[in-house]
Amino acid sequence: MMKSASALLAVLVAVGMMSSSASADISKGKKVYLKKCKSCHGNGVKGAKMKTQAEWNAAFENNAAQFKAWHKGTKAEEYVNGERFEKKMQDLKDFLYEYGSDSGKEPSCG
Repeated sequence: MMKSASALLAVLVAVGMMSSSASADISKGKKVYLKKCKSCHGNGVKGAKMKTQAEWNAAFENNAAQFKAWHKGTKAEEYVNGERFEKKMQDLKDFLYEYGSDSGKEPSCG
């Protein structure tokens, strides 16, 4: 009985850690969006709602090939093809996915 309780506690702690790290990524992605995307795409509510969650997933496949293609010829092209974007790409994806048009959620950001 004691081993079962210990195992359950370990699972709960692990799940709790995963959910807090996922939310940290979304929070970082929100910061990236506000800094790099807001000037062209509007606030986080408007920007994330531009696509569904499936469309955001597809946009970030193959090293964000589709996302980069959307920005070809824009003032964001240099950024999305750069090293800084590579480092923050997963956080931005997590934010956009979390608040995609079919998510039923809205970020609380300006």
